[in-house]
Amino acid sequence: MNPIQPHTLFTDFDIDLFKAGKHFQLYEKLGAHLIEVNGIKGCYFAVWAPSAKSVSVVGDFNYWVEGQHPLYVRWDSSGIWEGFIPHVDKGTKYKFKIVSHNNTATEKADPFAFYCETPPNTASVVWDLQHSWNDTTWIEKRKKHNALNQPYSVYEVHLGSWKRNAEGKFLTYLELADQLVNYVKETGFTHVEFMPVMEYPYDPSWGYQLVGYFAPTSRFGKPQDFMVLVDKLHEAGIGVILDWVPSHFPSDAHGLGFFDGSHLYEHPDIRKGYHPDWKSLIFNYGRNEVRSFLISNAIFWLKNYHIDGLRVDAVASMLYLDYSRKDGEWEPNMYGGRENLETISFLKDFNEAVYAQFPDVQTIAEESTSFPMVSRPTYLGGLGFGMKWMMGWMHDTLQYFGKETVYRKYHQNDLTFSLTYAFTENFMLPLSHDEVVYGKHSILGRMPGDEWQRFANLRLLYGYMFTHPGAKLLFMGGEFGQSSEWDFQQSLDWHLLDYSYHKGIKQCISDLNSLYKNYPALYEKQFSADGFEWINYSDNENSVIAYIRKGNDAKDNLVIVCNMTQVVHENYRIGLPASKSLKEIFNSDKLEYNGSGVQNNFSIPVQPIAWHGKTYSAGIKLPPLAVSVFKVE
Repeated sequence: MNPIQPHTLFTDFDIDLFKAGKHFQLYEKLGAHLIEVNGIKGCYFAVWAPSAKSVSVVGDFNYWVEGQHPLYVRWDSSGIWEGFIPHVDKGTKYKFKIVSHNNTATEKADPFAFYCETPPNTASVVWDLQHSWNDTTWIEKRKKHNALNQPYSVYEVHLGSWKRNAEGKFLTYLELADQLVNYVKETGFTHVEFMPVMEYPYDPSWGYQLVGYFAPTSRFGKPQDFMVLVDKLHEAGIGVILDWVPSHFPSDAHGLGFFDGSHLYEHPDIRKGYHPDWKSLIFNYGRNEVRSFLISNAIFWLKNYHIDGLRVDAVASMLYLDYSRKDGEWEPNMYGGRENLETISFLKDFNEAVYAQFPDVQTIAEESTSFPMVSRPTYLGGLGFGMKWMMGWMHDTLQYFGKETVYRKYHQNDLTFSLTYAFTENFMLPLSHDEVVYGKHSILGRMPGDEWQRFANLRLLYGYMFTHPGAKLLFMGGEFGQSSEWDFQQSLDWHLLDYSYHKGIKQCISDLNSLYKNYPALYEKQFSADGFEWINYSDNENSVIAYIRKGNDAKDNLVIVCNMTQVVHENYRIGLPASKSLKEIFNSDKLEYNGSGVQNNFSIPVQPIAWHGKTYSAGIKLPPLAVSVFKVE
């Protein structure tokens, strides 16, 4: 006798929301859910497969035999197949056997599975999300920690290669909950950002080709183990951001592609449904059910894993119909433009849904074009993101720092241009994983000069980054001057911390994080032109720039001077708006960083000498290849 029973978790209202693209808790209905029906414990299964001829659940409970446990299709044309199977327990492996109308049979992993087999195995696993959270204090204060007028310094991490054990194997979520948490706390970052943790089949994709959108990868442990990691970070006062990939997905046989024998999740037009760069499939953002799937996924991580922010990957590829396409390979929108109107609508819906339910989190766009108002509210016509990566700053700054110091005077504009548009968006300054792979060298490896100069340049770059307006992001390894390019197949080169130059970089980053968090002028107005004022950006002959960072109170203002060459200036005059004295509070040339120790050790008097268009001025000592930060006393 077939033990499957008709059962549903869906109401008519659920179906209406699903069809309208407005059901944002689909994970509570679709997938596999351990329940009790008429006193019998078992599992309710539901899957969206409107073009299927039949759907059955196969698994280790029925020896993977098709047809033993068929699901029932709903009567309401929703395309949902469902049913209750008694005595299926937590830990059961399963897939959906789907026979299409052309009689093609495939075994698909559950798109809503909470847990998956460890690749290369591909089955879904019946699981629950029970966990006793210990982060109440963090959640209650998260609104302040995540606010745009607070310090936001992000440590970007690839879990598989941050650190490995003595045998070269992955650290587990529980081991990371000890080692990573302590390290992030020690170095002073306010947040960590995990490259995709959702289940993915192919390690070289770094997680950006997802199959299990609702399951943390089992490479590092169980779902509850990942919850412990998040919990421990929150207990340490550290926020957690996840990379989220709604832009594309792989065509693996067990994944979302051609799910029910039709283009269910991907756009049926290859010009919109296939990504030529990544050889992957693109979601159909105009299909309401797909919008419900994606937005439900975003809400899922924020709600069930207490995530504090989502960094949305490859937004530029989503926004433009001609992205990476030649003439004739794309079709203009209804107005003749290149913008993907369906994507724009989807992203607005996504941000509105997230901020409506979680006003204390942030969404962050990786968007590399000049598309307007990415980080402006939807009610003003923006896309609704909280922040946007400042890719132009990253490109121009790294290009500048890669030049020998003798040539920098010819490229001053590369350094200063970012301030012409710095306040058009809420920008995050990224030095991300993409900048340390594929022959680009490590960040340290880009720095010119001898060994001393390379490390001085790196400290200078970081000092400039942390005093430039905007939030900050640094990829793992950069904080101690990783020498080689990032390799996802092995641990970072932690042995480098045995050497003084690398210790100095780590200490410098720790102190910069402390500076950023403790001086309001660096964060209170970090996204406003009111928080920045040039002192001098035109001294290209000496390759020196100077500027003021401002907080809500003028007494908190800071003066920053960057010397981009190895020439020491004993009495470099800068203009100042007030007659108060200056006290040096940070210097990237300190001996403890392995600098040369050229510092301003005493209070610097400000004189009534007009300079740089200002009434007052002061003569300061400029260390070589260094940033000096002064508090106005």
